[in-house]
Amino acid sequence: MPDAPVLSLEAVNALVPHLNVAIAEQIERRSEIEAKLSLLTEMLGEAPDDLEPTPSDSEKVAALRLEAREIVAAYRATWNDLEKLGAVVKDPKRGLLDFYGHVEGQLVWLCWQYGETEVSHYHGLEEGFPGRKAIAHGVKKRLLN
Repeated sequence: MPDAPVLSLEAVNALVPHLNVAIAEQIERRSEIEAKLSLLTEMLGEAPDDLEPTPSDSEKVAALRLEAREIVAAYRATWNDLEKLGAVVKDPKRGLLDFYGHVEGQLVWLCWQYGETEVSHYHGLEEGFPGRKAIAHGVKKRLLN
């Protein structure tokens, strides 16, 4: 039995406008995190083990650690929120999410990627993105009725 809820195609498609906004924000956050970690690495001479300021940090390094920590917390919280909606994060860099659904009586992944205007593909539970199949018009019509 899946950990996430099994959703209808209609229910997932209703989430798509929210998903596009949330994933755009996540991509921006990820870029900010990477930039701040790169700057911290440059300033410290090595990658930081964590983002908690240390007594030996300069004021600038301590502030940068705190900024990075806040962005990381927001990044994690947003993924958690999306998971509560039923999303299973497959590739956070690409904004690739799957949702449990049914196609022709089979439990499948309804597959959505950032930038798509609707869920138009699915794949088997053991298949990945390369195994995506288009949801045919006839199937889509049956799923939405």
